[in-house]
Amino acid sequence: MSPSGASQPDAGKNSGAQEAPRPVEREFDPEWIRTLNEKYRPLSPEQRIVELYQDFDPARVMLTSSFAATSAFLLHIFSRAAPHQQVFFIDTGYHFPQTLEYKRKLTELYDLKVVDIRAEDWKHQFTVTDETWKKDPDFCCSINKVEPIYAIKQDFDVWASGLMRWQTEHRSTLDIFEARSGIIKFYPLIDVSREQRDAYIKEHQLPFHPLVAVGYSSIGCTHCTVPGMDRSGRWNNSPKTECGLHL
Repeated sequence: MSPSGASQPDAGKNSGAQEAPRPVEREFDPEWIRTLNEKYRPLSPEQRIVELYQDFDPARVMLTSSFAATSAFLLHIFSRAAPHQQVFFIDTGYHFPQTLEYKRKLTELYDLKVVDIRAEDWKHQFTVTDETWKKDPDFCCSINKVEPIYAIKQDFDVWASGLMRWQTEHRSTLDIFEARSGIIKFYPLIDVSREQRDAYIKEHQLPFHPLVAVGYSSIGCTHCTVPGMDRSGRWNNSPKTECGLHL
């Protein structure tokens, strides 16, 4: 593979509509990715996470969490298998107060090393003034979610997150490892069923996000989230199902 910088969408200071040129991104050998998937498929999520730090430099692993719904599932496993791992939280500026409280609770409960990242102040303020989420939710997500991650991901080789196949049609196509946007994506929970997830949560008595109790199954920003099953409450009345981080 040949490393280079990662690309990121950009907002013009005046119109918010400009986009930065895309540099050439790193490429990874598809055969190597296939071999990794074959090696990791028989392993449990816990074993996969332990093995990850044998196959990759721990300093080059990036873990993100939205601290939403059942985020305690992945974070509990990481806190036991890799207590040294930092957790990056994208502070969009539009989180529910309950999300920030849930983040605080899980951080204390599992002794997490959480690092907040966010958009540049002037870019976020543009979306506030413009109410960008109303007319172009993709652009709002790009500014407040995608850009902050793209600004740091060039410092890592692997990006771990808690996606599961049953959550969306797009996620149903994913494997444990994939090369995407110049980084190796690692989904240790990708083949975990809803029933297996719920059993783990019950066994370990993991806390749910407070909004789950009032009908929210998937929780994002306040403007774009309503109660609903699975991800049906995200970007309601819109075909959008992903913020763009995992596309």
